[in-house]
Amino acid sequence: MECPACHRRFATLREYIAGTQRVGVGRHYDAELGNWDPEKPIGGVAMANCSCGTTLTLGIATMSVPQQKAALQWIRTETARRRISQTVLLEYVRDEVRRRTLADSGPSLPSRGPSPDVA
Repeated sequence: MECPACHRRFATLREYIAGTQRVGVGRHYDAELGNWDPEKPIGGVAMANCSCGTTLTLGIATMSVPQQKAALQWIRTETARRRISQTVLLEYVRDEVRRRTLADSGPSLPSRGPSPDVA
């Protein structure tokens, strides 16, 4: 993803999460409408601000319709099972993705010499 204003590139999810500040709450429009089996899903979005201040939007439009419907059914099942709103569920998922992504240091980088425990 690239910011259209400052052209900062986010090559990975980790770069995107570390380089943006979340804005508002994630939304799934079909769930908000109570349309649990749409023929053509509207989908959902989550927004974040780039460091330049531009609001960036991530959506699920590129997911296949069967994947979108599966996600929608998961939202319906989990909100009923947990007795929570879809907003609470989606924010929990969003927070967990952010937490886990930032906690993962990613692949190790090669060292610039022998490691201290190598003779």
